Amino acid sequence: MPTATEKDFSEQGFWDKLKHFAVKAGSEVVEKALCLYYAAQQPSTPAWAKTVIYGALAYFILPFDAIPDFIPVAGYTDDLGALATAIVTVSMYVTEDVKEQARVKKQQWFG
Repeated sequence: MPTATEKDFSEQGFWDKLKHFAVKAGSEVVEKALCLYYAAQQPSTPAWAKTVIYGALAYFILPFDAIPDFIPVAGYTDDLGALATAIVTVSMYVTEDVKEQARVKKQQWFG
């Protein structure tokens, strides 16, 4: 049964946000979001780690957060902080394969 955090996360919302705001958010934010996303897709990632991941990704895609995304420069700093904290928390599940998937996708978008 999905946790409340997983219910807040939407795969479509995640991809839509990344597609529309990738350049504005910056490659660092995008790469962290992609690492978390791909780590959550791994069957070996435990439920507690997926809860952390989906919580951070839900925060990233929700339109209302501590610093609104439309504010120039600062708008994505809180998102980056949430994503970075989640990465540190679940780092053992962000494998080299996960990092490579994120790098490939980021490369497709940013060149």
